[in-house]
Amino acid sequence: MAADAPELSAQERAGKAFPVSWDQFHRDCRALTWRLNEVGPFHAVIAITRGGLVPAAIVARELGVRVIDTVCIASYDHNKQGELQVLKGISEQAIKLGGGTGKGLLIVDDLVDTGKTGRMVREMLPDAHFATVYAKPMGRPLVDTFITEVSQDTWIFFPWDTALSYHPPLRDGAA
Repeated sequence: MAADAPELSAQERAGKAFPVSWDQFHRDCRALTWRLNEVGPFHAVIAITRGGLVPAAIVARELGVRVIDTVCIASYDHNKQGELQVLKGISEQAIKLGGGTGKGLLIVDDLVDTGKTGRMVREMLPDAHFATVYAKPMGRPLVDTFITEVSQDTWIFFPWDTALSYHPPLRDGAA
């Protein structure tokens, strides 16, 4: 690649699109909850923001968990993955509920991709149960429970990142 050529985004490198509707995402979160119900109970849910907020809310509701905390880590700037930044750590109250190591805590995210974010949160709470709705092969070993695995070269379009619009057919002239 030439030095002056623009860097490809993660989405452009991925190549495959996997759009997820609100209905599908809700069904997948409920399916995740069914699996987690066999593992719990949990003292608290820790959502990895921002992607983990919606699934954490659904999971916490279904499991009857009232304590929800966040760990805010920035890793994507729209569609380019960069250096990780902890914007907000896990609260002392939640850490105490997990005995300092995360035992009895549930970490929730929408997706584990390369595993960079997951590794960072695992270091914070090594004994917590880590669940994601979707998993890619590079990050999958970090996750205890997930619902759907997609290939590493797939870009998931979450419902909060999309709007209804016309999409041309895959093959030119197929319309």
